[in-house]
Amino acid sequence: MDNCGEIKYQFHPMRDALYNELHIRPFHMLESPQQVTHLAACCETPDALQRSYDLISELCKRYEVNPPQADAVTFYQNFGNFTINWERHVEFYSLTIMQPAPPQGKPFEYTAVDLLPSDWLKQLPGLMIAAFHMIIDDQQFNYDEHSLSHYFEGHPVMMSSAYGGKTQIHTAFKLHGDGYGRFMICHKGMSNSQTGRLTRRLIDLETYRLLSLLSLPIAKRISPQLLNMDKQMAEILTVVAKLDSASSERQLLEKITQIEAQLETYRAETTQRFSATQAYHQLVKDRLERINEEKIDGYLSIGEFVSRRLNPALRTCESVQTWMENLSKRIERASDLMRTRVNLNLQDQNRSQLSAMNRRSRLQFRLQETVEGLSIAAISYYAIGLLSYLFKGLPLKQWGLDSNMLLACSIPVVLLTIWFITRRIKRRLIQDQNTSNEAEG
Repeated sequence: MDNCGEIKYQFHPMRDALYNELHIRPFHMLESPQQVTHLAACCETPDALQRSYDLISELCKRYEVNPPQADAVTFYQNFGNFTINWERHVEFYSLTIMQPAPPQGKPFEYTAVDLLPSDWLKQLPGLMIAAFHMIIDDQQFNYDEHSLSHYFEGHPVMMSSAYGGKTQIHTAFKLHGDGYGRFMICHKGMSNSQTGRLTRRLIDLETYRLLSLLSLPIAKRISPQLLNMDKQMAEILTVVAKLDSASSERQLLEKITQIEAQLETYRAETTQRFSATQAYHQLVKDRLERINEEKIDGYLSIGEFVSRRLNPALRTCESVQTWMENLSKRIERASDLMRTRVNLNLQDQNRSQLSAMNRRSRLQFRLQETVEGLSIAAISYYAIGLLSYLFKGLPLKQWGLDSNMLLACSIPVVLLTIWFITRRIKRRLIQDQNTSNEAEG
């Protein structure tokens, strides 16, 4: 039997990349207790994303650890007393700092991000969209209502249970005095793999939740303009039937064009953002499902809070997007209507002009025939005059001929000859013109 391993296949150039795609952002095992700080910054240019990679490489040199590869999109490295997970996405990068140690002092008094050099943190590029701390402990702290209110600076706390009661998740979805959000995970017997998966899903949930809401301010900003456009289109459609002049139609068509240009500007500005919002929202829903949270009596669960607050915001963005699409269709129909009216008026004007041109052509043709007849008479007159000189020079008397009689007889011949020659020239010119027109067509 042949050894299949010795067979040389021609592999697809993307084969290795497709295999590695499933392992780009793996779940990492986390021990308890653990302190975590997560940062995510939006970058408007690829240079900013590249700058984040350069800073990670610089940090590796400071701590004498191996830097990430040049084409890396994720980097997980232990720096001694802390671990860093850096990821590069399409429009943002994320940085997660993990310290496998119990909190010192009160919760969130000292955090994992404090372990990084302050001068290095100041150089992080982009606009920070997500920044929150997370504590994972094995019931070191009290989790009664009074203590939780203190840990979260008096904000209402959402609470959920997960993994069959092996953990409790607490958060307020609020910014606190240090400018960071806060999560607390009460460890009650999870494995390290479960802890890593839960932590990663909560990080994704909070990051994508914030990214999905980036389009909400844009939707609120352009909604008044869309309402104004809607009213203008209603007014335009009302007066279309009352237009009585070509100038009024042109002015109205110009107004429709201006509205259409403004709407297309808004659509170009929001299409990418609204599409990203839908994708991020789907990721949030997926992370909520993967957590498998269970409701705790007396507390609002994380899923309930996120759905109750996030879904209306997403519906607002979807309604604005749908509004723009419908308004674009109305503008297109109004433009077609106005262009049809303008074309009909142009056709009427062209018909009138063609009728006038036909009348002028018939008049010109009659004038041409008159001039042609006069030209024949004039040419014949001069031709007969030449013949008279010719007859006078000939010895007609010796031949028994009368010059006056010859001259009188030659008049019809001259007239017919000149008429025939003129008609032939005219017919030749018309044929040449028709041939030229057919060649150009």
